[in-house]
Amino acid sequence: MEAQQSDVAAVDSLHQSYHDLTNEIGKVIVGQKDVVKAVIISLFSNGHSLLVGVPGLAKTLLISTIADVLDLEFKRIQFTPDLMPSDITGSEILDEQRNFKFNKGPLFSNIVLADEINRTPPKTQSALLEAMQERSVTVGGVKYTLDKPFFVLATQNPIEQEGTYPLPEAQLDRFMFNIPLDYPSYEEEVQVVKNTTTNQKISLSNILTGEQILDFQSLIRKIPIADNVLEYAVQLASKTRPASELAPAEVKNYISWGAGPRASQYLVLGAKCHAAISGKYSPDKEDVQAVANYVLRHRIVRNYKAEAEAISEEDIIKNLL
Repeated sequence: MEAQQSDVAAVDSLHQSYHDLTNEIGKVIVGQKDVVKAVIISLFSNGHSLLVGVPGLAKTLLISTIADVLDLEFKRIQFTPDLMPSDITGSEILDEQRNFKFNKGPLFSNIVLADEINRTPPKTQSALLEAMQERSVTVGGVKYTLDKPFFVLATQNPIEQEGTYPLPEAQLDRFMFNIPLDYPSYEEEVQVVKNTTTNQKISLSNILTGEQILDFQSLIRKIPIADNVLEYAVQLASKTRPASELAPAEVKNYISWGAGPRASQYLVLGAKCHAAISGKYSPDKEDVQAVANYVLRHRIVRNYKAEAEAISEEDIIKNLL
């Protein structure tokens, strides 16, 4: 009974911490509330996020602001066509005593910003893939464990594809969320310009430590979920697969490949976290629906017919919901 009361108190604490985080981030980031919410959910769920938007939408500023309000080490990697795996993982160098010593790369951090991830060759993308999946890197046959929490936030520009290396489906699947960013509203843009064209300096406070984030990540997995809600999440992922008996006609007509089992796992984890930050002690179907677009949009592959008829992934997910 005491453990149960302790978990209830922990969920209340998570709910309060979420509000403290969003208030602090809101001092710098105007609008983008859904984007901030999605990034925080993926952080508490121990997942990685891919932010997709045209240049100038403050993707990098958003990520660096989140790092500022968390008491975590932050590194930014600007991905370029000449970036080598050793540039991000680190390499062995000769020290003054002529002994080999491992020099850690920028992946050895708590929050890693992979800026313009699709600008780097597959060899370097695969080095990042190992770090994301295994929470470790291998250099010279030696495995090095990364610090916890470890969280990759990658950005991608959807309009400029010349000279890029599109992320393969296997790597996209490693991202818990694919988060689209849109232009701010007129009022929000006025506020952004007001805030950024003066000498005013904004100081941010640390809201959470790494230890607290690890505790919240553990708490999310302990949150109970009703069988019917869990089955709803699995059915939703299954409906995206053209060969599934649950798939509606629209999916069979417009989808080549659907979401795999990892989507079902992330739908459940995301729903649990969405419920907790909303002050609920167990998720319902609405919580699954709240994270469905972020989880599924990069895990379904449209066919030529969908592209010809201008039917997007979002359209298909919306109809499934």
